[in-house]
Amino acid sequence: MRANCWTGKQSVEVRDVPDPTILNRRDAIVKITSTAICGSDLHLYNGFIPTMREGDVLGHEFMGEIVETGPGVDNLSVGDRVVVPFPIACGVCGACERGLTSLCENSNPNAGIAEKLMGHSPAALFGYSHMLGGYPGGQAEYARVPFADFGALKVESDLPDEKVLFLSDIFPTGYMGADMAEVGPGDVVAVWGCGPVGQFAIASCFLRGADRVIAVDRVDHRLQLARETGAETLDYEQVSVPEALAEMTGGRGPDKCIDAVGMEAHHANGALHAYDRTKQAVGLETERPHVLREAIMSCANGGIVSVIGVYGGVVDKFPMGSFMNRYLTMRAGQCHVHRYMPKLLEHIRNGDIDPSFVISHRLPLDRAPEGYRTFVEKADGCEKVVLTP
Repeated sequence: MRANCWTGKQSVEVRDVPDPTILNRRDAIVKITSTAICGSDLHLYNGFIPTMREGDVLGHEFMGEIVETGPGVDNLSVGDRVVVPFPIACGVCGACERGLTSLCENSNPNAGIAEKLMGHSPAALFGYSHMLGGYPGGQAEYARVPFADFGALKVESDLPDEKVLFLSDIFPTGYMGADMAEVGPGDVVAVWGCGPVGQFAIASCFLRGADRVIAVDRVDHRLQLARETGAETLDYEQVSVPEALAEMTGGRGPDKCIDAVGMEAHHANGALHAYDRTKQAVGLETERPHVLREAIMSCANGGIVSVIGVYGGVVDKFPMGSFMNRYLTMRAGQCHVHRYMPKLLEHIRNGDIDPSFVISHRLPLDRAPEGYRTFVEKADGCEKVVLTP
């Protein structure tokens, strides 16, 4: 089959690779009909996630048709149309029973690697390093789905791929950002990052009744898309974000702050940006936590900071004094996609949201390298790239 493979820093290549096969009773094989490039894939592309190997199949946002099932899969049949969550979860461990499916205790065969970096291992992810399982991803013609009886969500034939594909990751991730922040009626929320996850965080805040959402970015087409969703916007290259947020909220700051950027944050302050880039280069930190610092310093006293942007290791100059003295709460995590998929599918069915609004580019799988370059450069108005095998 054809698959998009990681071949080194800022290098991907579509290759012929072996077809996937059933390995365990609860496996299924999915013929992929739509897949996508995620902002998290760019961390792999840019070389910030360790334990990648040349030839690894990328991609964790995909859906398609069941073409084969293992003998332990009794709720799916050949021909069923499914969306696959990006965390791989067994459904029966202690974490899964509590709905914490991105922390599944059984899916990562390489848990020991993750434990050395993080203390404990999260769940395995599709196409996202050997530290997180080494499973081939979904930017391919076919994919093996472990624990398919728990993970694969059946969807109706009348809903086109583009309306349901993002249930695999970015729609639930954006929604979980709002959920962890306990966004509700009357809240003023600031969202850093107007990429696809940030756009779904903004939309989710409004779905949950937020009074105002203030979106922070520097890319014109992303800020425009946020405005079309109903957000007020700030270009961080034009204003001091903490000062602007204070002014817009009567000096209090936003009730809730959502970091939808993560480890590769850019900062308008060239000296501060260079400081973090230098520390990354010499291995003294692994992230650029400008947004995290800014969200903490900007949040209202007693507020909540919700982190859905991906971080991979250690940060420097964490403003612990601000965090502790102002009774802030922080929640963070890879999304428990399985928990949110059914509810968000109902929102789609009811017409509350059409997730395809983030799609800017549609390409065949063989043009995946072009899609990665366009996405990482934010060129040609790129917001989200969907690939069709």
